[in-house]
Amino acid sequence: MNDHQIIGQAIVFIENHLYEMITARDAAEAVSYSYYHFHRYFSAVMGETIGSYIRGRRLTQAAWELTHSKKKIIDIGLSLYFESAESFTRAFKDRYAMTPTEYRKRGIDILIGNRQSAQMPDQSIVTHAGLHPEITVIPAVTIMGIRFHTTVSGNESVAAWQQFNTKVPAELLANKRYGVYEAGSTCSSDDFHTDSESSAFAGVEIPDNYPVPKDMKIKKLCGGTYAKFTHKGTVDTLIRTYHYIWGVWFPKSGFELAGRDDFECYTERFTGPDDENSEIDIYFPVNV
Repeated sequence: MNDHQIIGQAIVFIENHLYEMITARDAAEAVSYSYYHFHRYFSAVMGETIGSYIRGRRLTQAAWELTHSKKKIIDIGLSLYFESAESFTRAFKDRYAMTPTEYRKRGIDILIGNRQSAQMPDQSIVTHAGLHPEITVIPAVTIMGIRFHTTVSGNESVAAWQQFNTKVPAELLANKRYGVYEAGSTCSSDDFHTDSESSAFAGVEIPDNYPVPKDMKIKKLCGGTYAKFTHKGTVDTLIRTYHYIWGVWFPKSGFELAGRDDFECYTERFTGPDDENSEIDIYFPVNV
C-alpha cells in the first residue's frame, strides 16, 4: 500500500469503530504495522497523533448526535468512551468553545472536518527533497549508557544527554555515541498522545568485556539492514528531517520497516547542537 492507502485504511477502521473501545494500537494492527512505527508515521503524515485523531473524531460525532438526535447528553458522551460527564463536557468545550448543552440549545451544526490533508509542511519537503538514505548492513553494536523516559512534547533527551556526558569515561570520549528509541517500549496509556512516555537510551560504544560501572546499563543494537540518513544542521531542525523520512520518503520507498530499534549515531561529524554544519546519522531498520 502507498501512504494514502495506509492512512486511509486506518481512518476507515477508526470510522467503523468510533462506538467501540479502540486504541491507537488497534488502528496500527488494522493496517498491519507495528504500533511503535505506525504512531510515528501517522503523526508525521497527519500532523497529529492517532489518539488525538480518535478523540477528535469522537467529538465531531458527538456534535452530530447533539444536533441530530434526542439522546441524553451523558449517554452520547459515554457511548463514545468519555469516562464521565465532566470529562466529556471539558473535552467538548475545549474543541467548540461551548458546553454540549449550549451547543444543543443553539442548534448549531458546525461539524469541523477533522481529516487533515496528508501533506508534509512545504519547508520540510523543500529542505529535504534531496535527502536519500544509504542502504547499509551493519554488525551488532554494544553500548553502555543510561535509560530514560521521554515524551513527544517534552525535551527529556537533552537533560539525559547532559547527565550521561558527565559520566563517560575518558577512554571512551572518542567513541561513537547513540541515541536509541526502543522498539519494545510501551506508553503509559492506551492512546498515544504528546504526553505519553516511551523508553529511550543514551549510550556510547564499548569494546567486549569492558568493565561497566554500577550506574550504567548495557544495550545491544541488533545488526542487520538499515536505511541510513544523515541530518545536517542544528538539533532544533532535526524534527524536519524526521517529518520528511516518515511522511515522504518511507511511503514511497517500497521498504518495509523491521521490528528493531531505530537510532541516532553521533560521530566526530557531530560538532554541537547549534552548529549548522553538524551531522547526525539516523538509522531505520528495514526488511529486504
